[in-house]
Amino acid sequence: QVQLVESGGGLVQAGGSLRLSCLASRNISSINVMGWYRQAPGKQREFVAVITGVSSTNYADAVKGRFLIFRDNAKNTVYLQMNSLKLEDTAVYYCNEVAGRDSYWGQGTQVTVSS
Repeated sequence: QVQLVESGGGLVQAGGSLRLSCLASRNISSINVMGWYRQAPGKQREFVAVITGVSSTNYADAVKGRFLIFRDNAKNTVYLQMNSLKLEDTAVYYCNEVAGRDSYWGQGTQVTVSS
């Protein structure tokens, strides 16, 4: 059973930064796609960023230029560096791993941006 554990969420003022981590329970070097999604209260879960096995990345328009996704295969960890945070970035952030036909999710970490 694959487990993904997110950490690094918290309360931050607008304009501040946070770094989220997603620790996988297995070696991720062969995992092609890992990503971050978020869900704000009353809204559907939405895509934030994704990174492939060759570290190709893609971002939602709302976070381009502010967020950075990167991975450390030696630590089985994927990170999301979030800069210039806005009130609208407040959400629960989820880590996702796609391996073949399977998709796995973490339990989420809360990010709250205050004015």
